[in-house]
Amino acid sequence: MSSTVTKKRAAFRALHERGCFVIPNPWDAGSARMLQHMGFAALASTSSGYAWTTGRSDNSVTRDDVLNHLTTLCSAVDLPVNADFESGFATAPEDVAANVGLAIETGVAGLSIEDLNSPGVLYETPLAIERIRAARRTIDRSGHDVLLVARTERLLSEPRALTAAIDRLTAFAAAGADCLYAPGVRDKADIAAMVRAVAPKPLNVLMMGPGLSVAELADLGVRRISVGGALARVAWGAMMAAAEQFKAGSFDGLASGAPGKLLNDIFKAGIE
Repeated sequence: MSSTVTKKRAAFRALHERGCFVIPNPWDAGSARMLQHMGFAALASTSSGYAWTTGRSDNSVTRDDVLNHLTTLCSAVDLPVNADFESGFATAPEDVAANVGLAIETGVAGLSIEDLNSPGVLYETPLAIERIRAARRTIDRSGHDVLLVARTERLLSEPRALTAAIDRLTAFAAAGADCLYAPGVRDKADIAAMVRAVAPKPLNVLMMGPGLSVAELADLGVRRISVGGALARVAWGAMMAAAEQFKAGSFDGLASGAPGKLLNDIFKAGIE
């Protein structure tokens, strides 16, 4: 790995040591470069956002699709990139480990592994833990400082299962995860409880829509904030709304478009 990749990884780990930062989720090279231009310190891929750019639904792209996408993102920006590596594209811990090794080679600074087996069904706790241990061993043996994020999907299918979600996160932390993540946690008291449970390791909170502010999340002890596919949904929403106006006979929806010169100047600067 180049010294540039090594520096990205060191910078990414440092971001998790103190304070709170927003890690937005681009879906292609252009959106990644735009977010870098806007001053963000790190980026994270989004499985749904990327899948939609290919005309497919979330969780329907292949491992190799994602590896190519991660290589593209990491090459497009000077920022560290965290990979949404879904469930590791395998069930058996040794196969998850092999795939994590391939992800490391794309240049990512971090990667997340979920405990989702199939829609709405999680891996049993012992297997879920061993999958995280396997990912940890692969990272350690690689000699590369890649941050391991362990993610439970429990709250997305069982919104009130806070205790179960926390128990799984603490087990993942003990198995070697560097950062913990449970999409679906929303209430201040629940977030604070989760922060306390995984401390001193950092907690990622997913903001899927309007709600708590960055300052409020920081006050609760949250270390990083991502938005998953929400930013891609905003872009799709703007396009769909404008196109609906076309169907109705109006082009007024084009008024909110960014100036072409501005976009060209930004992207030209990004490759010079």
